[in-house]
Amino acid sequence: MMTLLQISFHTDSIFVSRSINDPSFGQLIKEGRYDHMLDNLFAWGIDLVVNILIAIVIFVIGRFLITKIDNFVAKLLRKSSIDNTLKGFISSVLQTFLYIVLFMIIINSVGVKTVSIAAIIGTVGLAIGLAMKDNLSNFAGGVMILLSKPFKSGDIIKAQNLEGTVERIGIMHTILRTGDNKTIYIPNGPLSTGNIINNNSFNGLLRTEITVNVNYGCDVEEVKKLMLQTAVAHPKVVKEPSPFVRMSKINPTSLEFIFRAWAKKGDLGEVNHDLSEAVYKQLYEKGMISGTQRMSVYLAKEEEKPL
Repeated sequence: MMTLLQISFHTDSIFVSRSINDPSFGQLIKEGRYDHMLDNLFAWGIDLVVNILIAIVIFVIGRFLITKIDNFVAKLLRKSSIDNTLKGFISSVLQTFLYIVLFMIIINSVGVKTVSIAAIIGTVGLAIGLAMKDNLSNFAGGVMILLSKPFKSGDIIKAQNLEGTVERIGIMHTILRTGDNKTIYIPNGPLSTGNIINNNSFNGLLRTEITVNVNYGCDVEEVKKLMLQTAVAHPKVVKEPSPFVRMSKINPTSLEFIFRAWAKKGDLGEVNHDLSEAVYKQLYEKGMISGTQRMSVYLAKEEEKPL
């Protein structure tokens, strides 16, 4: 039966042979035994093809098993009380580990010795570590996020000048879904060390804040009353916490008001748009908002002094 390909490492050369007792190609060339060399080369080629086919079969079977194991573990995690954020991270780490094991099995199946595997992994690991230090930082950042829990799946966060709902925390990236249904991948390294604004809901509620500028001379209490009536009339604005209106600033050409209302997390965008439009219409109909900002400038004529 044909033996598997064996790779032998020497200090002066690297050669491939069918067995330890077979002479190397260099020795055959020196002795002029070309026929024997061609026989060995042909046998080596057949062994190589067989090993490649074996590796492909192992990869296909291994990938199938990894998928089954991953689905089984995911089903167990869904039934457990573990936090959803941690579930996704565990699944990612498990899948990576299983593929590393599969790679080791494939390498071993083609005849590479254990010592050689360790040497290869050590060298490749060092090279990858130097070349992918940012990815290692992202992995460490993912671990820190899971341990410190500044946010979890489903939270609305703002970080790295980006904002969206956290869908998943992976090994290297945290995935956000924006309001316009775009997917954002944020590296875990910078995310774990940067500033994070977590708009986590209070009892499932989020707050919208609208800034409104009205003309000078408007009745402050009337402005507040109109805004509050608009909030109360909206079916998706909750009663508690109650809507809030205050005059916040006196600008050179207008009075500035802050209008706040609470709604369920899924209704916040709709409520914000509806209230902005309704408040503008109410105030415009009352003449409290003009089409353009105006500023009156009065010049005092200086009296001429006699010479």
